[in-house]
Amino acid sequence: MARARAKRKKPERDVHMMHEQEKTDLGIFNERTMTYLSKFFNKRIISKIDFPIATGKESDVYLAEAGESDIIGNAELVAIKFFRVSTSSFYSMKDYIEGDPRFSRIRKGKSNIIDIWCRKEFGNLKAAYRAGVNVPKPYMCNRSILAMEFIGTDGMPSPKLKDIKIDKPDDMLDSIIAQAQGLFNAGLVHADLSEYNVLVRDNMPCIIDMGQAVALKHPMAHEFLERDVKNILSYFRSKYNIERNAKEVFEIISASK
Repeated sequence: MARARAKRKKPERDVHMMHEQEKTDLGIFNERTMTYLSKFFNKRIISKIDFPIATGKESDVYLAEAGESDIIGNAELVAIKFFRVSTSSFYSMKDYIEGDPRFSRIRKGKSNIIDIWCRKEFGNLKAAYRAGVNVPKPYMCNRSILAMEFIGTDGMPSPKLKDIKIDKPDDMLDSIIAQAQGLFNAGLVHADLSEYNVLVRDNMPCIIDMGQAVALKHPMAHEFLERDVKNILSYFRSKYNIERNAKEVFEIISASK
């Protein structure tokens, strides 16, 4: 049975978003991608694709209107992430896949690497979400496309940590460390944690871009965690003059499991 949906305020389509859409649509919506995307419509995850809300070299994220699947609950908007097969740095992606016990067999070919990367991000999000980490709730993935919870208000995405001034930066840093602890408890290390991969919603950090996150059994897991700690502490030191001991923070996170 179709769910009744309340009318929502139509998001503003500013000039920047329209320009971004013009730049990305031709590269995203090719015949192969449209075939993959049709499954999201058939499964009623989405009912309409709107416009891009984030663009990058390796992926583009579009805002979509929700379908009527029970998977998405009462959500009215969905974030659809399209991985770019043509421009993704799949050689560097292999560093985060090889050694991960969840992906012991890797077929050659760029599209196969992207397929694994997409499934990897979906699996990482599921594990993190189940553990109570503040990440977008994953809905579905198919080849190079991932559907997940939209993090934002009235169709506008929440800002990245790098783009805003935090009123209580010490509290925000503590919250990010707590999220890293939650990931560790879920058996994961983000492996690219920085001010670029944290959204701020309701004064709380939401961790995004989980494709490169690795299992603790990955041979580089602890080295990646050290880098995560160094990066996030460096950001808060340079922007807010907050000093924390990297070794102590690493021990707090790694001792949490």
